[in-house]
Amino acid sequence: MHHFFVPPECIVEDNVTLPVDVASQLSRVLRARLGDEIVVLDDSGTEYLVQLSAIDRNSASGIVISKSKSQGEPSVFITLYQGILKADRFEYMLQKGSELGITSFVPVNCHRTISQNKPSDSRYTRWRKIITEAAEQSGRGRLPVLQEIVNFDSACEKATGVSLMPWEGEKATSLKSSLTYVASGTDAHSSINIFIGPEGGFTTEEVEFAKKNRITLVTLGPRILRAETAGIVTAAAILYELGELGG
Repeated sequence: MHHFFVPPECIVEDNVTLPVDVASQLSRVLRARLGDEIVVLDDSGTEYLVQLSAIDRNSASGIVISKSKSQGEPSVFITLYQGILKADRFEYMLQKGSELGITSFVPVNCHRTISQNKPSDSRYTRWRKIITEAAEQSGRGRLPVLQEIVNFDSACEKATGVSLMPWEGEKATSLKSSLTYVASGTDAHSSINIFIGPEGGFTTEEVEFAKKNRITLVTLGPRILRAETAGIVTAAAILYELGELGG
């Protein structure tokens, strides 16, 4: 069953008018026919089972057969504050994070961020497309939010809720022990932030600033993970510990 995010105005009562790009994909790529069923989402957490009633290369419409709450959204809201990476690595992180269940991505300008890696407006457009396609493929009910770039200090100061920073210099506090503590709280895990550095990692000064802002340093174990991998691994561990992966 193919999933498509559409603007809310495309759904009027039980009638759905699909955008041109979706109609084109259905007719030219997926070879959809009259009577085929698809899932349409309006980014509200509701999914609509729609039967196609008209379709050609430039337009398509359908009738809502049923609607239900999407089962693809985790109960925990995870925000990944990711140090800006090379374009292909950042795109990999966005794709896999969207599939996994991350709620929000915040690109962070860190001390060791390489200047040419900072994205242009066109890059943001591409990133949002990657997020949308990954969310559709994985059955998400809402689109992960891609926020504007922030400086590291501002990111630390604006983060609310539980905040974790995997860091290779941390030896005492494990991610597992931190998550056990989080899972034992009554409402502490409603929002969790993950801070990951750029390719060169965080500086000592950044780590100290994070600690002053009540961000918990954790170790991911004896292996050093790449910057585009560390956030995904941490998010997966959080979701598993809170019963959102195979629970």
